[in-house]
Amino acid sequence: MEYSREIMKDFLEKRDKGQLLIQRNRILKENLLRPMQLSVTEDGYVHCGDKVMLVNPSYPETEVDRCLGGDLSLCVTPDETTAHLSDELEVPCGLSAAQTRIPVGRNTFIILSADRNAMGQVLRYGQNFCLAITGGFEGRMLYLSSDHRTLLKSSKRSWLQEVYLTDETSYLNCWQVAFLDPQLRLEYEGLPVPANAKVLINHCHTNRGLAAHRHLFLRTYFGKEAEVAARTDLDSHGVERPRSHWMLVTGNPRKDSSTVLDVPKPPVEDTRALEQDTRAPEQGADPGSQ
Repeated sequence: MEYSREIMKDFLEKRDKGQLLIQRNRILKENLLRPMQLSVTEDGYVHCGDKVMLVNPSYPETEVDRCLGGDLSLCVTPDETTAHLSDELEVPCGLSAAQTRIPVGRNTFIILSADRNAMGQVLRYGQNFCLAITGGFEGRMLYLSSDHRTLLKSSKRSWLQEVYLTDETSYLNCWQVAFLDPQLRLEYEGLPVPANAKVLINHCHTNRGLAAHRHLFLRTYFGKEAEVAARTDLDSHGVERPRSHWMLVTGNPRKDSSTVLDVPKPPVEDTRALEQDTRAPEQGADPGSQ
């Protein structure tokens, strides 16, 4: 009887302090899925300090039979086992690409300059910068990082160079934005990076590009998602494949949608086709009837 009372007392104390496993698990999930507000660009460019989503745009996958379709956003992915036992993110923390376009705590990144002293300044091609994330938590910042592959450290499915989050600041946190077309890449060095446009994101230390492997599935705390790794994936023409394409997505100034991706595109009118349609009856008319 006394033993049961001690168990009940211990249970009530942990419940009041929020230390029960189910409570800690709920806190982690609520923070990671907390709605976030993306930065709205006024000049069409990305700035240091902006809150953005990293989205791998949808494209037709022809090399594999099964893959995740649609736009995939880079997301924080805690270990499935530790996620059920902890109320905060443990480092190093993994990442994945998920089928979501809604900005929440697990996919909203902050653009930071390498020296942290350029807040508000335009991000430029070839400039070192960091991608930080809070995961919905207050007072803690994790940085997107990578390092050379080793026998003990690599991505889970492809065994390529791992991409992870850490709270340590170092050169392993530094990335650069590169222009998509390799023939114009050098000409764009130093120019501002446009928001919501396809770009490449390369790791400074290893010179590997951030890539989403849509055909390599991961079982995560949030369901089936795709692996993210750092690799240089070129086609036969020496051009980066679509799995290495990313968009720095900003917020929508309108209130009816949260990101620019949700803004409906205006209908494109083919003026040449219209002109041909209007001229066709005239050209086919019988001259004698006029």
